[in-house]
Amino acid sequence: MPQVVASVDAARAQAPAPRPRKVPRIVILGGGTVGLYSARRLRKRLGRREAAIVVIDPRPYMTYQPFLPEAAAGSIDPRHIVAPHRRALKGVDVLQGKVNEIRHADRTVEIVPEQGEPYWITYDHLVVGLGSVARTLPIPGLAEVGIGFKNVEEAIAVRNHVLNRIDVASSTWDPELRRRLLTFTFVGGGFAGVEALGEVEDMARAAVRYYTGIEQSELRFVLVEGSPRILPEVSDELGGYTLEQLRKRDIEIHLSTFLNSCVGGHVVLSNKVEFDSDTIVWTAGVKANPVLQQSDLPLDQLGRVTCSATLQVVDADGAVVPDAYAAGDCAAVPDLFNPGKFCPPNAQHALREAKHLGDNLAAVLRSAEPTPYKHKNVGAVASLGMYKGVAQMFGRIKVRGFLAWVLHRTYHVMAMPTFNRKVRIMAGWTGSLLLRREVVSLGSLHDPRAEFRAASVPPKPVQPVLPAEPAPEAKPASV
Repeated sequence: MPQVVASVDAARAQAPAPRPRKVPRIVILGGGTVGLYSARRLRKRLGRREAAIVVIDPRPYMTYQPFLPEAAAGSIDPRHIVAPHRRALKGVDVLQGKVNEIRHADRTVEIVPEQGEPYWITYDHLVVGLGSVARTLPIPGLAEVGIGFKNVEEAIAVRNHVLNRIDVASSTWDPELRRRLLTFTFVGGGFAGVEALGEVEDMARAAVRYYTGIEQSELRFVLVEGSPRILPEVSDELGGYTLEQLRKRDIEIHLSTFLNSCVGGHVVLSNKVEFDSDTIVWTAGVKANPVLQQSDLPLDQLGRVTCSATLQVVDADGAVVPDAYAAGDCAAVPDLFNPGKFCPPNAQHALREAKHLGDNLAAVLRSAEPTPYKHKNVGAVASLGMYKGVAQMFGRIKVRGFLAWVLHRTYHVMAMPTFNRKVRIMAGWTGSLLLRREVVSLGSLHDPRAEFRAASVPPKPVQPVLPAEPAPEAKPASV
């Protein structure tokens, strides 16, 4: 067990020198795609007597992010798109806490648990898989009213919020308020934004069928994208097809446009368009985890750990930093199929990089040479709602509609870790095909104690009403 200390510097000065370990310790920072898959591969390659593996993450589970749009739309139970660390990582130690600082020169990492004082642990080999966070901009009002779309909690919040706005709108007759409640704005036209918009819009229109007081035409969905096209990950043809399909669904799309302000839900775009919206979902890009700034690891201009093709950390001169590896969104990994570029931050590369990293680190511990990571993009798939999608396979094969939707689901369910989760997801899909979609909002989940707190407040004492004093009799005026 790591020793909890109140004063880190004092404890480090007074602590005795650590005893040499018989088994090298591998510490993996982050329990996302890179952390989980690299730990599983290392445990498969190395026995318990060859290495001790520790995964550190503030959450007790890994979220499979490509399924977030379907979780937000209710097509998949949100619990089924997460893989619990302690079930998926057999033979691996898990520490729940945030990484606060990395001192690779000392082979130490500071961890901040949810409760208790920060503490330091030592390691022999480090794997950095801290992933990315939402790349926000200093836009007035965004921090106060915006909703991210990076984890399962945010996906649930978006679903509950959208359905709640429909519920509220059905009980009000103020036309301005109804228009505001039924306007849903998505910022960002990449895969995350387009899939989230397509799935949530599909869910909202299915829900409105049960409301006799709301017409389909009252729903307004708006997509704001700063570049001149959406879905830059696919060809111009498929990107144009997706744009056409979304507009056929009466989705309002503003290209080459930026969000200037959203104070109090009043949206102001760079093309002078203004409107009120109670729902603003931010999906405009990601950036490397900022905790890397609190480390002595070499970083590039975007804050990513610089790596070689073998996934080993390298400095500005290309020299390998001993005992340090990185992969995923927080790592600048050279793309050998596209010289001069880096592997894009998507689940396809993160999963394969993680497995290759595990193989390389296991090889190094057995005195073998690591091999370069080399993966040609097999394609991209995107869901646009129930039975709708686009796909581009191997750079040449373009698929759209129902078949693309099937390919999307097939590819991602195969990539989902653990057989348990695969079965649960497929069972959920089967239920959605046979039964109607659930359209109930459970918004009170975000503050479950609100009603209890209100009931616990003692009633204010009633002030007794005193009888009014009789008015004094008027005296006769003197003559």
